[in-house]
Amino acid sequence: MSRSSLSPAKVDRILVWRYIFAGLCASLDSIGLARFAFTPLIPELIRNQWFPASAVMYLGAANLAGYVLGALVGRPIASRLANEHVLRLMMVLITAAFFGCAVPLSFSWYFGWRFLSGVAGGVVMVLVAGTILPHVPAARKGTAAGAIFLGLGLGIAGSGTVIPLLLESGLGQTWIGLGIISTVLTAVSWFAWPSSRLTGAVEIRSAKRAHAVRFGRQVRLLYLQYALMAAAAVPPMVFLVDFVARGLDMGTHLGSVFWAIYGLGAIAGPPLYGYLADRAGPRFTVRIVTAVMAVVFAGFHALDHVIALGVLTVIVGTFAPGMVPLVLARVHQELAGHANHQNLAWTRASVISAAGLAAAAYAFSALFNMTDGDHRLLFLLSAGMLLIVLLVDAGARSAHSRRLEDNLT
Repeated sequence: MSRSSLSPAKVDRILVWRYIFAGLCASLDSIGLARFAFTPLIPELIRNQWFPASAVMYLGAANLAGYVLGALVGRPIASRLANEHVLRLMMVLITAAFFGCAVPLSFSWYFGWRFLSGVAGGVVMVLVAGTILPHVPAARKGTAAGAIFLGLGLGIAGSGTVIPLLLESGLGQTWIGLGIISTVLTAVSWFAWPSSRLTGAVEIRSAKRAHAVRFGRQVRLLYLQYALMAAAAVPPMVFLVDFVARGLDMGTHLGSVFWAIYGLGAIAGPPLYGYLADRAGPRFTVRIVTAVMAVVFAGFHALDHVIALGVLTVIVGTFAPGMVPLVLARVHQELAGHANHQNLAWTRASVISAAGLAAAAYAFSALFNMTDGDHRLLFLLSAGMLLIVLLVDAGARSAHSRRLEDNLT
């Protein structure tokens, strides 16, 4: 069937799904693989004596540090280049980083490529939604955002399946394999991005004015909630396998099985949370998800039964990637009708959550060492953070109700 024989509405739907596919490729490449594929490679980097254990920790942090910088510079770069050109460039940079990591010339060389891949990931995260969602009907934005950020979950799941297969050929070949996958993702999405208009100096002046924007109390509280949610997600992302293998003395093999189970939840998270945001509303969904996750983290602290922990692992796996489209939906809800302000608020939220994630990773690691490897304490602290998120939400609702009453009287 030729494109000319299709109705305009059907053509629009096809284009929207093409754009969403491009966004999924970008999130899979920039975060799903560039960040999460590094985790299962850490033991191999040490075992193959590419770097000592102390150095590998800093290599892992390099991507997070670069992510913060990328989230900061993403919009200024996009004010000078069209969004689709920036996104393509970032995916090319990530591909180059994968190939660069195949050769351990020096610590500085490796750190630089890991840092650059993080910068590219931060740029993609702040630009991809603003590039695609304007083309999506308002009633489907949550679902579309969930589909775009499905790449995060696919990357987590892929890190537990593709990486072991690639490692059979060697560590260097594994990085080359990741580079080939990144090349394919870049190629198949190259012409799928929507075109954006750039108005030169006008865009630059608009971007400069945007930095002076001050958002209201609700948006600022959302920043705090997002940072706490990101920090709470750290223990399962970092310590789940070790908790099962050593903390519960169930062995490395079962720990790997739990990571695969976590990956299944991660795949389901973004589309599920996006769908719920569309159906039940972003604010209510944030509330319900936070309450459920607080109970789940408390379960990790209290339970020993392997099947019960497996069920909790599926649920908690949805959290880290699923919160991204959910918080994005909250930003759109708070700033409905103001696209530029939505993009700016999402950029700031991404920076704040990235900083919270990096700080929590270091803090939880330090606490873990100080307590002689007490995994359960970390999960309990995550539950406490999520309770604070609920308290912040309750306080915001109470303040909003009082303002409405004052206005009525």
